[in-house]
Amino acid sequence: MKRRKVKHYSGIGGQAVLEGVMMKNKDMYAVAVRKPNGEIAVEIDEYHGLAYGSKLLSIPFVRGIFVFIDSLILGLKSLNFSSSFYEEAPEKPSKLDEELDVVSGGHEDTFLMVVTTIISFLFAIGLFMVLPYALSEVLGKYIRNESVIAIIEGVLRIVIFILYILLISCMKDIRRLFQYHGAEHKCINCIEKGRPLTVKNVKKSSRLHKRCGSSFILFVMVISIILFFFIRVDSYALRVLIRILLIPVISGISYEIIRLAGRTEFFLVRLISAPGLWLQKLTTKEPDDDMIEVAIRSVEAVFDWKEFLKDSFGYEIDDSWLKDDEETDE
Repeated sequence: MKRRKVKHYSGIGGQAVLEGVMMKNKDMYAVAVRKPNGEIAVEIDEYHGLAYGSKLLSIPFVRGIFVFIDSLILGLKSLNFSSSFYEEAPEKPSKLDEELDVVSGGHEDTFLMVVTTIISFLFAIGLFMVLPYALSEVLGKYIRNESVIAIIEGVLRIVIFILYILLISCMKDIRRLFQYHGAEHKCINCIEKGRPLTVKNVKKSSRLHKRCGSSFILFVMVISIILFFFIRVDSYALRVLIRILLIPVISGISYEIIRLAGRTEFFLVRLISAPGLWLQKLTTKEPDDDMIEVAIRSVEAVFDWKEFLKDSFGYEIDDSWLKDDEETDE
C-alpha cells in the first residue's frame, strides 16, 4: 500500500534577501543574514501591516490587496537590513546626498527606499503589463480576431516574464538569491512534513512550495488573461489604464487561490498549482549547508517548530534527536 503523504499548514512564510532569509510568523518577522565575516546576524521585529485590526482583512478578495502591499513593504525593509552588511565603506557625503537629506528631512534611507519602490513598480508595470499589450496591438494589424489578440497578449506576458527570470538568473548574485529562496522553501517543507528542523532533514526536503510568491505572480498573469479577455474598450489609453487599475483586483483573486493551495491537497487545487511549481524550478536553486543554516536561524527566531511538531504530528523532539542528526552529517 502506498504511504499517504502527511502535511500540515504551519502559517509561516518568507522570502530570500541578500545573503539571507526573512521569515514571518503572524506579526513577527526575522531576517537572518550571513555577514562577510561568516557570522549570522539576526534581526527580529514586529510588523502589523497597513490594515492591522481592520475587518477588511477578513473579506475574501479584498484582504489579498493589503497582503500584497504589506509583502512589498516588509520585503524592502528586510532587503534594506541585509544589504547594510554589504555596503561599501562610507565616503564623504556628496552634494546630492546633502540635498536628499534636506528633502527627506533627515530620513534619506527611507526616502530612497520609497523612490526605489515606485520606480521598480513602474518598471514592472511597463515590462509585464504595457509592453505585452503594445506588442499584441502591433500583431493586431495582421490578426483581426480580438479574442485571439487577447490570448496572445497574455501569452506574451508570461513569455516575457520567463525570459526575464532566465536572464537575471545568469547573474551570480541573483543565483545566490535563488539558492536562499530554495533554502526558505526547504525549511518550511521540512516542518510541514513533520521532520525536525536540521540541516540534514532540510536538504532532503523539496525546494518547491505552493504558497510561493513565484506561483502568486504566475496566477496574476493567468487571471489577467481571463479578465482582459472579457473587458474591452475602444480607446488605447483607456485599455492601458484599465490594465493598471485592475492590478489590485487581480492580486486579490490570486491571493485567495494561493491561500487555498497552501491549506489543501485537493486534486483540483494541486492541478492548478502545478504551473507555479514548474516556475519555481527557475526561481529556486539548491542551497548549500551554510545557506540552510541561515534559513533555520530565521525560522527559529519567530517559530517554535518543536511545539508545532508536537501539536500537529504528536511527538516531542529532544536534544538527542538533533545530536544524532549532527553526528550523522559529520
